[in-house]
Amino acid sequence: MTFYSFAKAVVNAVFKPLYRIDVSGLENFPKDGGVLLCTNHIDNFDPPVVGITCPRPVVFMAKEELFNTPVIGTLVNNLNAFPVKRGMSDREALRKGLSALKENKVLGLFPEGHRSKTGELGKGLAGAGFFALRSDAHVVPCAIIGPYKPFRKLKVVYGKPIEMQQLRENKASADEVTEVIMSNIRTLIENHK
Repeated sequence: MTFYSFAKAVVNAVFKPLYRIDVSGLENFPKDGGVLLCTNHIDNFDPPVVGITCPRPVVFMAKEELFNTPVIGTLVNNLNAFPVKRGMSDREALRKGLSALKENKVLGLFPEGHRSKTGELGKGLAGAGFFALRSDAHVVPCAIIGPYKPFRKLKVVYGKPIEMQQLRENKASADEVTEVIMSNIRTLIENHK
């Protein structure tokens, strides 16, 4: 058993009953190939919740500061995460993300770049569009619908992969593609509240 599988089993045992996690749309998730998984960000617990509900292991981009904290840094390192410098173009993080997608892994992103303090969906950053355009990965929107309150239902909804061919053919910009991704996440939230 890998550390990822062990951690997933432990978190699953605690979180599923505590937050009564209701998962839908798993039939939409590609069984193979690279997947860019784009999710809204409402709580610090979002990464583990996505990790336990996604049918495949997820490689996350995580803020660099987490890797500088002794215990948390070791933990996120062992959970397939890699650091990204926020607020600037981080070429190394972009290269690692593209490499994960080319290796047919699932790359988990929170396009907003930070947690929403209001719970409302914010503006997405161009990074999500960059990965979607620079890879052949399936782009899957995901919505986490809270709040995170013990014994109240928390919903995780996986949407259908976004049709990327037309966007690529039309030479859409990274910002335009990110907006399409955010629009799909917004629709999931509105339809499953």
